[in-house]
Amino acid sequence: MSEPLDSRQLRAFVTLANTGSFTRTGKDLFLTQSAISHAIKALEEDVGCRLFDRVGKSVALTPAGEQLLHHAIGILAEMTQARAALERLGKWGRTHLRLATSEAACEALLPNVLVQQKEKYPQCQVTVASADMSEAIELLHNGHADLVLSLEPGPEAGVEFIPLFSDELQFLVSAQHPWAVAGRVVREEIATQPYILYSRSSYTSRLVEGYFRHEDMTLLKMMEVGSMSAIREMVGLGLGVSILAPWVAREELASGKLVALPLGRRKLTRNWGVLHRRGRRLSLSEEEFVTLCRRAGAQLAGNSKAEAPTA
Repeated sequence: MSEPLDSRQLRAFVTLANTGSFTRTGKDLFLTQSAISHAIKALEEDVGCRLFDRVGKSVALTPAGEQLLHHAIGILAEMTQARAALERLGKWGRTHLRLATSEAACEALLPNVLVQQKEKYPQCQVTVASADMSEAIELLHNGHADLVLSLEPGPEAGVEFIPLFSDELQFLVSAQHPWAVAGRVVREEIATQPYILYSRSSYTSRLVEGYFRHEDMTLLKMMEVGSMSAIREMVGLGLGVSILAPWVAREELASGKLVALPLGRRKLTRNWGVLHRRGRRLSLSEEEFVTLCRRAGAQLAGNSKAEAPTA
């Protein structure tokens, strides 16, 4: 196998082909004229043919030189692109990170994650779009988002899923609700409660409907509210029952304003993770974001579990 060509000789060759002058080439490359002459002579000896015709103080490419020039330009361009790619990786996050996620994650999970991300990558500009799962995946496919923090979608979504943590959906009720007072859910009363849910078209709502369908129940009395904070406030005022992951209302649960109770003996769990386009390699700052989300999510989900039984 032939040895690869010397990149410095190739650069001198391409520059000389463009300038036609040893003197001008030396100035452009910050080398002496004799250094350029030596590089070209060494290259001609290496390839075994003459690359330039000398005419006075000027030079012109030979047919062999013209053929080599075509390849040399591509080789040097590839080397420049490789260096630029490595430099981008070496900047450790000095890029623009575009995220998309749900309102709940924006409110409860992202703030602490982004504070830590900023500490490690202060030059990384971060933008966050609040969107439901289908909207976020569309942003990903359209190239308007780099990463999506989301529940695990089905294979039809056509994206890669990096698992982070799991949570459990539970009843959230006010501290004055009979279930909270009794410390248990009365199964016969589940279908009769007024429910305050985020969106009946959301993936989570479909999970809830499927869960209670399996239990031969239908939740009939529902109010749709487009804000997690509004849902928590309304449940706290005793206007209804919601079904959410306890970490979404961790402050209200810690203060005793709300109480979380299991849906039943059979748990309803969800898997959270980071989505990205298939075949795309994550940058160092994106990998750090995934690590921080995994740590923060596991802590949130682990610190907000209800243990009360269901009657």
